[in-house]
Amino acid sequence: MLLRRLEYLIALEREGHFGRAAESCHLSQSALSSAIKKLEAELGVPIVRRGQRYEGLTPEGLEVLAWARRTLAEQAALAQRLSALQSGLTGTLRLGVIPTALPAVSRLTAPLRESHPDLRFEIRSMSARRIVAELDAFSIDAGMTYLGDGLAGLRTVPLYEERYLLLAPRRDSPAEAVPAAPATWADVAGAPLCLLTGEMQNRRIIEAELAAAGVSPHVVVETDSVSGVYDHLAPLGLASIVPHAWLASHGLPDGYDARPLPRAADPSPVGLVLSGSGPDPLVVQALLGVARDQDLARTL
Repeated sequence: MLLRRLEYLIALEREGHFGRAAESCHLSQSALSSAIKKLEAELGVPIVRRGQRYEGLTPEGLEVLAWARRTLAEQAALAQRLSALQSGLTGTLRLGVIPTALPAVSRLTAPLRESHPDLRFEIRSMSARRIVAELDAFSIDAGMTYLGDGLAGLRTVPLYEERYLLLAPRRDSPAEAVPAAPATWADVAGAPLCLLTGEMQNRRIIEAELAAAGVSPHVVVETDSVSGVYDHLAPLGLASIVPHAWLASHGLPDGYDARPLPRAADPSPVGLVLSGSGPDPLVVQALLGVARDQDLARTL
């Protein structure tokens, strides 16, 4: 069986269209369709539900798709291992990361780069739910997300517990400023806020803490990125509730104080999530080694 035909099948399911799948694989639509038919003939089962257009995969096709993804992932891992024997660790580490954890990723990639200078990185911002889906599809090598529910069948490696800070405009002049006192969740009442959007788990955690304190947040700006939050603070005079990892990477905006908030009642540690099946590719093994050596909870 040609591995290329398995790649075509994966592309067809990903694109949901013969023409787009063929274009992504750099061949004609007829050639891709012919390759899929040859795969069906070889396996002796229908794979694609055909009508006037692509209508999805048959139950047998879904089984073949899952097997194809595993097979190609193992083939890539073998190629990576053989290359490492000759010239050291190369290839690309593909990481899916929730937006709130993006500022902490360089604490892992920097030492990896130092040990393996030929290694490349593909860092993609995505939701916790999308990370699980991409791991199941072998589209990423590992994820960095909250280690809560919805991770059945995946392996997890805790890295740090998210702490929260109230960023707000400084009331005193710089000459009079003193270290900011800790804040309470009730101190947020009435403050015009810039927060991450409602579908993000970080926002749900924050809203649960505010609700427990009897506070209804006054949200002026919602954004889906860390930079979006920082970009809207000083120009609009807004406050925000941010994870402490952001401060380690982005610093404190001019004219702002950072006041630590009490620990969340039900904290969700942030960590790595990995496919439940092994063996791990060499790039993932290297990532796990760095994660063991780096005490992110302390450094952040």
